[in-house]
Amino acid sequence: MADDTTDLNAVELATELTIAWLGNPNTRSAADDVPAFLGKMHDTVSKLLGAGQSQPEAAPAAEYSPATTARKSLASKDHIISMIDGKPYKTLRRHLATNGLSPQEYRERYGLKADYPMVAENYSESRRAMAKQIGLGRKPGQKQGEPAPEAAPAEPEVAAAPAKRGRKKADAPAA
Repeated sequence: MADDTTDLNAVELATELTIAWLGNPNTRSAADDVPAFLGKMHDTVSKLLGAGQSQPEAAPAAEYSPATTARKSLASKDHIISMIDGKPYKTLRRHLATNGLSPQEYRERYGLKADYPMVAENYSESRRAMAKQIGLGRKPGQKQGEPAPEAAPAEPEVAAAPAKRGRKKADAPAA
């Protein structure tokens, strides 16, 4: 008896939610979509209320067959061959994102080691050289090609008064 009441409440709640959704002026939908939406809403509400039948747990993990072997994917220093589609990429991050994967998920899916690279070796080196050329990684005030400054001397020297900051004052007009 209680199960019938819960099911009736689920139908009422799903109907009210569907009416509210359709009543929103920003919602545009065809009349053919309403029954499917109502059914989906009923299933969701029933599941939330605990009245729905227990659905099977997540489907068993699908087995993914790689397009190539890990050794072949890293054979060239110019690119990495994707295990998803077998195409060469300089970096896999954007490719993985378009396929809804993170680097960690990609490695787990295809049984790769944790240190499997996501960027081709030559591409990484060219990016590194370009970054060094424009001065990334230097400390402020350090010139390009100049070694890092040595540690401060043991005894502090008496420094001259620090320069004043701000704008220079204009000469006062003569009266």
